[in-house]
Amino acid sequence: MHTPARSPNNSSAPPPWVPLAHSFAFLCRYPRLLGWSLILVILTGTLTWFGYLLSVDLINQFTGSFFITPPSVEHFWHWPLLWGWTALKWIYLVLSRVVAFYLAFVLAYSLTTPGYVFLSTWAGNRYCEQAGQGEATLTLSGTLVDLREGIKIGAMGLVVTVVALFANFIPVIGQAAVFVLYAFYSALMFVDYPASRYRWTLGEKLLWLRQHHRQAFRLGIFPAMISMIPLLNVFLMALFFPLFTIHTTLNFLVIEGRKEIVSAS
Repeated sequence: MHTPARSPNNSSAPPPWVPLAHSFAFLCRYPRLLGWSLILVILTGTLTWFGYLLSVDLINQFTGSFFITPPSVEHFWHWPLLWGWTALKWIYLVLSRVVAFYLAFVLAYSLTTPGYVFLSTWAGNRYCEQAGQGEATLTLSGTLVDLREGIKIGAMGLVVTVVALFANFIPVIGQAAVFVLYAFYSALMFVDYPASRYRWTLGEKLLWLRQHHRQAFRLGIFPAMISMIPLLNVFLMALFFPLFTIHTTLNFLVIEGRKEIVSAS
């Protein structure tokens, strides 16, 4: 199994950090990178939106008409029942939309994995010369491996979604735990792209997250925040996904000791 590299200067010092603003500037520097990102944004957004509609419809089928017709209020002691029903309805709406988003996004993520691996590879080649050292050969079978790894991480997303659904019912602590869980899972999704270039297994990617948990949390915090915005999360995540991919790729290469920056051409 691959052992992630440590900082070459000081084994106890944290590796340098590439700010999100620097990653955005790097993205804007290359027209081809912007063009490929736009194609992936449209594809990811379309797949996520259709998946979101299907997921919401599927979730609504499980609840039937429970949240359609409120309980009747004939006496004053019926009011607490109506208040409880209203509160439960709003909790259901928020949680079900978050769950529907992740179900849809997992589908879009799995299907577009090869495209984002290519985007990550292209960006990495222009960021540092050492990015290509030890990479796997680009072949059809390799692309299928990338797709399979994306599906495996997507399946993990389903498990994360189920766990988050139940954890949300725990006041305060549950919501905090869900946010942390989503942050690390988001980091795993984006680390998958640069790591797939070297054919890392899922176990190696999880090991990387564990060894660099602080950096992983920083990589996943903004995607996790976006994912919890109802309705807008579909469009915002699709819009920012290429940027988050490049941001993770640059930091991944820095953490792995591939630091030498190639001037823009």
